[in-house]
Amino acid sequence: MSGPLSNAHAVTKLPAQDLERARVFYRDKLGLEPVEERTGGLRYVCGPTEFHLFSSAGSASGASTQMGFEVEDLEATLTDLRARGLTFARFEMPGFQMDGDTITAPDNYPSKGAGELGTFFYDSEGNLIGIAQPIREDTAGT
Repeated sequence: MSGPLSNAHAVTKLPAQDLERARVFYRDKLGLEPVEERTGGLRYVCGPTEFHLFSSAGSASGASTQMGFEVEDLEATLTDLRARGLTFARFEMPGFQMDGDTITAPDNYPSKGAGELGTFFYDSEGNLIGIAQPIREDTAGT
C-alpha cells in the first residue's frame, strides 16, 4: 500500500547558526557550492538529491546522523576529503567493526547492499554527516 508521500522528493534540512561559516565549510572541505541562495538559506544539489542549510538560532545535537552521502568508492572519496583538510569522527558502536576511519555495518543494517562501509564527520555547525558505500553482494568481503 502506498501513501501520499510515496513519490515525494525527500529533502534534508540542516540547521546553521552561522550560514556564511557553513557555506565556507561546504565549499572548502566538501567541494560543494549552493545552486540557490535566499536570505537565511542555501540549497545544494548532489546528483538526483538535494539538501538545504537554513539559518537557525538552535544548534544541531550531533548525537545521530543527520544526513548521509552514498558513494561508489568510499576510499577514493575519503582520500579527496582528507586532502581538503576534513577530519573524521570515530565511534565505537556495538555490532559494528571499526578499521581506521571506516566502520563496517552488518548485513542487517538498512542499506542498498549486504551492509555498508562508512564514516562520519561533523560540519562547521555540529551536524553529524555520514558517508557510505553499500557492500554489494558480488563484492562482499573485498
